[in-house]
Amino acid sequence: MAQKTARSKKKGASQASVFSSLQASGFAVVVLVLIVAGVVVLSPTLSILAEQQQEIATLEAALQESEEAVVSLEAQRERWRDPAFVETQARERLLFVYPGDITYLVIDDVGEPEDTEELEVSQDIVRSSTDWREALLASYLVAATTSSLSETEGTP
Repeated sequence: MAQKTARSKKKGASQASVFSSLQASGFAVVVLVLIVAGVVVLSPTLSILAEQQQEIATLEAALQESEEAVVSLEAQRERWRDPAFVETQARERLLFVYPGDITYLVIDDVGEPEDTEELEVSQDIVRSSTDWREALLASYLVAATTSSLSETEGTP
């Protein structure tokens, strides 16, 4: 009997602890439901806030870039107010000169060298179909018998 009484006390105590844990679990469930409801209610507002913050950062960067462009254009405007700068630009860009000035315009007709791949040097001996001595003699005869341009026009 004593064991039955001890068991019934234990059973009663375990039922009480289960009941109290259910109460604690009920409280946890209520708190959890309130947190989920708060997240659901606030999430659209928070996403809109994050988008607005991102848009503000983008607009501030664009504003900074525009301000730098304005400063650059103002500096350029100040340079164009200087008569020496205007004269230099007219001489360089438009090739303007003062009366009596002698200018030389050098045209680079050589151009930039193209990046060509290196060709392999042939190891075979190639024979020319023309004789170099005959070509030299023919060139000399043509040069000796042709009159210069100044002689044909009659100018010294």
